[in-house]
Amino acid sequence: MTILGASSIGISFGGVKAIDGVGFSVKEGQIFSIIGPNGAGKTTLFNVISGLYRADQGQVVLDGKDVTALPPDNLAARGLSRTFQNLQIFQRMTAVENVMVGRHLRERCNLFVDLFRLPSVTRQNADTREAALKLLDDVGLRGSADMLAGSLSYGACKRLEIARALAAEPKVLLLDEPAAGCNSVETGEIDDLIRKVATSGIAIVLVEHDMKLVMNISDRILVLNRGKPLVEGTPHEVRNNPAVLEAYLGKHGAREAARA
Repeated sequence: MTILGASSIGISFGGVKAIDGVGFSVKEGQIFSIIGPNGAGKTTLFNVISGLYRADQGQVVLDGKDVTALPPDNLAARGLSRTFQNLQIFQRMTAVENVMVGRHLRERCNLFVDLFRLPSVTRQNADTREAALKLLDDVGLRGSADMLAGSLSYGACKRLEIARALAAEPKVLLLDEPAAGCNSVETGEIDDLIRKVATSGIAIVLVEHDMKLVMNISDRILVLNRGKPLVEGTPHEVRNNPAVLEAYLGKHGAREAARA
């Protein structure tokens, strides 16, 4: 079943087309990657899908509903979460507190109840912490639950950010360069985690420059060229497309793709 779709997306900045006629669809549990060189429009497309930018044209559909003009908080409530290329964690909060923040959309809020700290608040906080601990376990960080996020390794912080995004119980998870800055061991951990999340039925839309990771985990890949779609297909089809090899992967990237 298609859970996320985009059609004829277009957006301009100062008269320059950043995205022009881009469309794709993603099914439940599918890993869909978007690649291309810097300036190809990948993050701009993410920002349109997640409601940070409003497209000049086109449509975004989430779980069968038109969500093109909805703001990020509304989209999150409907089941779309994302991470960012640059870490957005709360470094002076513990790992478990970071994940608990991500569950606020799934909590019942009542000013009177919260103000007087009624027993239901205590129960809800306990339930939220337990759910956060389960997510930390899923991403391999249960042992670091009460450590300050700022004291964790870079790779651990990347996994923590994914855990926080998952705390909102999304149907679709957008990952903006989750392996950026990671070493080979950390990238392997991200690889395993993305596969695990997809196995649970959550659709993954991934922007990533690490071609080995992309080729290893993707079900389908969309290649952008100056804001326009160039090729969409399986890793095998993309890996062997001459236009992609020459214009986007380059010699080094082509060698990585061939080894993947």
